[in-house]
Amino acid sequence: MKDDKDAINEDRKIHPTPLLDELEDGPWPSFVTGIKRLRDEGSEGNKKIMNDLLGQLNHSYENRMGYWKGGTVSVFGYGGGIIPRFSEVASKFPESKEFHTLRVMPPAGFHYSTDILRKLCDIWERHGSGLIAFHGQSGDIMFQGCTTENTQKAFDELNQIGFDLGGAGPALRTAMSCVGHARCEQSCFDEVRAHRTIINSLLDEMHRPALPYKFKFKFSGCANDCVNAIHRADFAVIGTWRDDIKIDQEKVKEHVKEKGRKYTIDTVVSMCPTRAISLNDDDTLEIDNRSCVRCMHCINVMTKALSPGDDRGISIMIGGKRALKIGDLMGIMVVPFMKLETDEDFEKLEEFAQNVVEFFADNALEHERIGETIDRIGLPAFLEALDIEPDPNMVNHPRTSCYVRTDDFDEEAAKWFDRMAAEKAGSTAAE
Repeated sequence: MKDDKDAINEDRKIHPTPLLDELEDGPWPSFVTGIKRLRDEGSEGNKKIMNDLLGQLNHSYENRMGYWKGGTVSVFGYGGGIIPRFSEVASKFPESKEFHTLRVMPPAGFHYSTDILRKLCDIWERHGSGLIAFHGQSGDIMFQGCTTENTQKAFDELNQIGFDLGGAGPALRTAMSCVGHARCEQSCFDEVRAHRTIINSLLDEMHRPALPYKFKFKFSGCANDCVNAIHRADFAVIGTWRDDIKIDQEKVKEHVKEKGRKYTIDTVVSMCPTRAISLNDDDTLEIDNRSCVRCMHCINVMTKALSPGDDRGISIMIGGKRALKIGDLMGIMVVPFMKLETDEDFEKLEEFAQNVVEFFADNALEHERIGETIDRIGLPAFLEALDIEPDPNMVNHPRTSCYVRTDDFDEEAAKWFDRMAAEKAGSTAAE
């Protein structure tokens, strides 16, 4: 005799998923559980889609093959933003034969109201599978599982409540910015404004793919880099400061009293990458700010005692990416410091971003990220093309060849220090 579970499965034609069931074991949440919940508790349409989706996925695990193929799906006026997925086993799993994904740009800083979240969910219940991911690695809201027929309907309703498609294909991709100055005391610039300023000015590059390959902007308010900009963005904007770290010595003493000298030395002094921190006998801190690399570690440990300086701005790093042609790359420091406070400052950032994207469009090879372009042509050629003055902060490691005259280097370094001092004096005078 069949037990009750088998009878229910036969009546509803629920696909058995023995291999997927194994992914629900263990202490961590499983995506399989979430999809099963939509299969069992969603709307009638969503139940059917999720059931066949699970069946196809288990079928893929059995045969160790993927059964999705691409194609072309879009909405009126857009060339990108939708990832098409057509099933190669549609005869076995007809309800999930089309499972397209809409990449939708989130608000800068990921600021949502509960009302807008409910509207987003309702739209996807009506036109899609109900499966939503907040957020993809590029920052998009991933509305997963939609038929070709419903793609335009879903986009129209999303557009009516103020949302737009993000990037897909060889185009400018959706940007990300951290929650920033809205909630974080370490923020060094207006991340949300910088984010929207650049993306709004380059929107055509996102919606009408015409670049050699993908290009990503990310904005982090400080070097904690909560959106992984340094190693995941072609154009990373990182908040920083150029004066001294602010120290509240009374709070330092309170920290030492509470945690102990050994703890403070082990977690703050010894962990400084440039050994710029020392703890005095009277439990006060001294910081050699010329050696400080603004890594944020000491500030993270002693948040009440230490904080970023007052002369705040941004650093811009170019070329970060994951593995492709030449492996993982961290961003190259191209602009060590730029003020970002006035309208003129934001216009300067916008112009620089446009120039970098234009350089990438004109000089990169097909399927090549800008970091690989710089690796191919050399950093000096990139700096010359963008009319950027070379700076010691761009150097990853000093040359150790004995054939380099050190007196020439000292002379050039002295010029750089003089220039930095003049810029700082001019900035102080303007304030």
